[in-house]
Amino acid sequence: MMSGGQAARHLRGIPADARRPDPATRAGVEGGGGVRRQRGRHRESRSDLALVLRLLQEAGRYRPHIVGIFLLSLFAAPLALLTPLPLKIAVDSGIGSDPLPGFVQVMFPGLTPASPGAVLALSALMLLAVAVLAQLQSVATMVLQTYTGERLLLTFRGRIFQHLQLLSLSYHDRIGTADSLYRIQYDAMALQYVAVDGLVALVTAVVTVVSMIYVTARIDGGLALIALSVIPPLLVASWRFRERLRSRSRQVKQLESGALSVVQEVLTGLRVVKAFGQEDREQERFVGRSRDGVRARLRLALAEGAYGLLVGAIVAAGSAGVLFVGGRLVRTGTVTTGELLAVMSYLTQLYGPVKTAAKRAGTLQGQLASAERVFDLLDQTPAILEQPGARPLERATGAVTFSDVTFGYEPHRSVLRAVSFDVPAGTRVGVAGRTGAGKSTLMSLLTRLVDPVRGRVLLDGVDLRDYRLANLRTQFGVVLQDPVLFSTTIGDNIAYARPDAGQAEVEAAARAAHAHDFIMALPDGYATQVGERGVRLSGGERQRISLARAFLKDAPILILDEPTSAVDVHTEQLILDAVERLTAGRTSFMISHRPGALGSCDIVLDLNGGRVVPLSRSAAGSGRAQRGG
Repeated sequence: MMSGGQAARHLRGIPADARRPDPATRAGVEGGGGVRRQRGRHRESRSDLALVLRLLQEAGRYRPHIVGIFLLSLFAAPLALLTPLPLKIAVDSGIGSDPLPGFVQVMFPGLTPASPGAVLALSALMLLAVAVLAQLQSVATMVLQTYTGERLLLTFRGRIFQHLQLLSLSYHDRIGTADSLYRIQYDAMALQYVAVDGLVALVTAVVTVVSMIYVTARIDGGLALIALSVIPPLLVASWRFRERLRSRSRQVKQLESGALSVVQEVLTGLRVVKAFGQEDREQERFVGRSRDGVRARLRLALAEGAYGLLVGAIVAAGSAGVLFVGGRLVRTGTVTTGELLAVMSYLTQLYGPVKTAAKRAGTLQGQLASAERVFDLLDQTPAILEQPGARPLERATGAVTFSDVTFGYEPHRSVLRAVSFDVPAGTRVGVAGRTGAGKSTLMSLLTRLVDPVRGRVLLDGVDLRDYRLANLRTQFGVVLQDPVLFSTTIGDNIAYARPDAGQAEVEAAARAAHAHDFIMALPDGYATQVGERGVRLSGGERQRISLARAFLKDAPILILDEPTSAVDVHTEQLILDAVERLTAGRTSFMISHRPGALGSCDIVLDLNGGRVVPLSRSAAGSGRAQRGG
């Protein structure tokens, strides 16, 4: 351990030749290490084709499953073609006297219209067989669709969640937790719809339509042309409604996300809401946001209804045209009554997929609006990127150097300016300064949550940007002012630093942090559930568990951010005693507004006006007194 005077002599400027510019992190970084803006990327709607192709690219891993769904779906077309056939045979050959179709004569050579009972029985059996086969095909397709869709959705949600964790804290501060949750839980479902439900339904509809048109044309070409005449008006209607449906769907999702953010904020800060008696106000705020969402969804429903009405009218006009012309052909003897009934039956099955596909175009716009939101998120580039060929780091000695470091959360507003100092390994460093002086920013630079706009931060003489991120982050143990605990057991929270640690190691860390006694006094001991963010424990208990976590990690560098700011005098002494043992032999940075907490530090860095002024321990106390604590 160094004396205060020895350590202070190391806090002199860094030579200029040790400095290295970093063009990658200069201007253009949004939110201080946040997300770099995508230059040239606009907020207008992306093309349908581009979004669909990108969604299909995301589904590439499940291509064999999707192909299987396609193959199963293709069986729907021949089964649909066979459905009206028993009716035609029963009417024309069972009730009437027309010859049986050629394939029936080949399969049943002894069967003739002279045996109407046998023909009607065959028709009934054919109808039953086709219906059973259609149901089997439907069930098999549904099961494979469900499996593929759910697995695909799980993978996509996992990818979005992983990407969210890579984005900077400033991005999450700006966007908010609720919006990210909405994109994972709801917007991600666009992939399942497009890749499995929508695309398969579209291909099946196309195959069915082509088959129906072919069969109808074999009966009468004119009727087939009339049936096809509805396609151009449907395409025009779909194109005209496309942007209206997309924009209204986008607005609905934004408003629903906003309502969800109110719920998240209130439940997170429920103690404050209750303390100030603002339940009614928050209720009004939630209902107001939700009411806006209801209005937006109503406008979307009206647009979808108008589109559906137009589609229905076009399809009905096509059916009326076929019925009118077909009836005249029956009167002239060009087609039989059975053939007209078969055509109308085919037309029902033809227009069913056409109508569904046209209406799904409206639903598709809502899904593509969700896809836009997801891809906007995935297109955000993490500000902290690992360099190609980054070097591994097993365990650092703990020597830290800041070399002419400048950083700001906004392009023209620097929080730190040309900060330079050198901390040898094993030094206890106190960090002082007013609120907003940049103390936490200094630690964020050290842990590489953000990168300098200019200058370098070095660990053991190597720029942090040259290390592998995973290796670098394992070098730090962090104890925050507001300790973060997860909604699990006390034991799991301590072991969060080292998930492979055994129970004996967890208990040893708890003893070192003066936490073992109060843990064992609890009914379930280390298996006690702490509740969301540790609400079932007191502030001092949460802080000691956080210290135990740091003990268990055994990192070479410690960052202690106001560890005693919200505890009583007795608990403060316990924590300071634990901190004293925890920092022994390690490089440590203690941020505190309490002079007593910095008394054991070798050196104190005083942050003022974006610059660092090194103070000895004696000077630190007087300097803090002049600032009024």
